[in-house]
Amino acid sequence: MNIIAEHRVFGGRQLRFEHLSETLACTMQGAVFLPPQAEQHPVPVLYWLSGLTCTDENFTQKAGAQRYAAEHGLAIVCPDTSPRGEGVPDDPEGAWDFGLGAGFYVNATQAPWQQHYRMYDYVAVELPELVNSQFPLAADRWSIAGHSMGGHGALVMALRNPGRFAAVSAFAPIVAPTQCPWGEKAFGHYLGTDRSTWLAYDSCALICGGAPQLPMLIDQGDADSFLASQLKTPLLQQACADTGFPATIRLQPGYDHSYYFIASFIGEHIAFHAAALETA
Repeated sequence: MNIIAEHRVFGGRQLRFEHLSETLACTMQGAVFLPPQAEQHPVPVLYWLSGLTCTDENFTQKAGAQRYAAEHGLAIVCPDTSPRGEGVPDDPEGAWDFGLGAGFYVNATQAPWQQHYRMYDYVAVELPELVNSQFPLAADRWSIAGHSMGGHGALVMALRNPGRFAAVSAFAPIVAPTQCPWGEKAFGHYLGTDRSTWLAYDSCALICGGAPQLPMLIDQGDADSFLASQLKTPLLQQACADTGFPATIRLQPGYDHSYYFIASFIGEHIAFHAAALETA
């Protein structure tokens, strides 16, 4: 790992790093915020997964999360949203909702995507091993959150790895990617035409299939232009109601899909994760 940027913020350190990823077969960049408490002892960690078109920098620069993470003594690890670099395939038509910046946190099985687009394994295995070896993080105290495509990724990671994460939260997540245009496009390319294989990356399907319960907080703006067509929050509400999954799903009046929305409620989300990690 090479540290390529460092900033002092709220008594902690905001770092940006670069490393060669064996899982993704390319050089990856990412970010970690270390709160002041990390100078004294290992601290619990919140993984943040960002959305379409984003890099690791969107959240660190726009969300204002470091203030709250410093207060609660949480580290925040932010990976990029896809593999990148020479030789990594992109959408042939140059669309923003697939390819670079749109890894969808799945392990691709189809050519030419399967060599590089293995973001599920990267986030679940390689990245934690890397940051745990380099920074003072409590290896058994993790939580996870995300936005939009990253909210989908966070929910899937938490639901498929019972006991690993103390809690999961999301802003405007894609809750049923098998039933929306963004997900259908990405899964069709990455995973192929057998739609049954897609269900392993669909939060609603996982909950309906009996995924173990954990604390879950969802915020969705009712002025989000993607709500009806892509995000489909009512499907998650129905899945949780049908299975007795105790999620807190809040529809926030007047808020859209932007980082203004995230910045407005990120303090509550970090407090939610801090409380879950305290009891983990």
